[in-house]
Amino acid sequence: MIVLGYIAAVLIGISLGLIGGGGSILTVPVLVYLFGVSPVQATSYSLFIVGSTSLVGAYKNYRLGQVHLRTAFMFGLASVTTVYLTRKFLVPLIPAVLFRINGFELSKSLVIMVLFAILMLLAAISMIRSGNKQISTAVNSPANADLRLPVYGIGIGLVTGLLGAGGGFLLIPALVLLVGMQMKEAIGTSLFIIALNSLIGFTGDIGQVQIDWPFLATLTAIAIAGILAGSAIGRHIAGQKLKKGFGWFVLAMGIYILTRELLLK
Repeated sequence: MIVLGYIAAVLIGISLGLIGGGGSILTVPVLVYLFGVSPVQATSYSLFIVGSTSLVGAYKNYRLGQVHLRTAFMFGLASVTTVYLTRKFLVPLIPAVLFRINGFELSKSLVIMVLFAILMLLAAISMIRSGNKQISTAVNSPANADLRLPVYGIGIGLVTGLLGAGGGFLLIPALVLLVGMQMKEAIGTSLFIIALNSLIGFTGDIGQVQIDWPFLATLTAIAIAGILAGSAIGRHIAGQKLKKGFGWFVLAMGIYILTRELLLK
């Protein structure tokens, strides 16, 4: 199982390098089911792994002129603040057991995994639908894009803070449709925003979550190797062509998590 976990870490990085998102949605399930990390701790580890990996990918894209810094900081200011406040104050407030009814116990861990599975299903549907076609780029940015981006950023920040997922599958369509970016620039900018959200959100966990630094560093290094490989592969294979197949895999994983958590337990 541990070997499978490390292989999955490579695949997480590769998917981030190829399609600018998607891989982060697998990080928490990999940590929970393959490495035996608790769901709450897994969301924290996921922020660090996804943030560090995305930062490397964003740097590579920045050197190619494919990161729009103004948009990243406009979007990021709202989302980063939301992620940090969520990790620092909201997550610790959620009790370990929300309630018990007739022998059924609704725990914090169960809620996290079920919400994560629902997020995976939404991500999968998004990837499958866009797998056969490019997202149409707006000719002109909508007039109210500057107002809508911070609002959208707060929503993604809340998702990232609660579940430890980067939200690339939500970010890229927003950057293309709201800002009018080309796909490659949207991927690069998305990686930079994910890096900001995840790493600053992770700082909210320091001192509140027990962290196995050697394990976390090893897994992060493997994922970074994956994103470098994904970037190299992306020069020869269009990531859009892989998105649909990856979406079906994420869909299957989401259904598996719901079945395991709600029925098998």
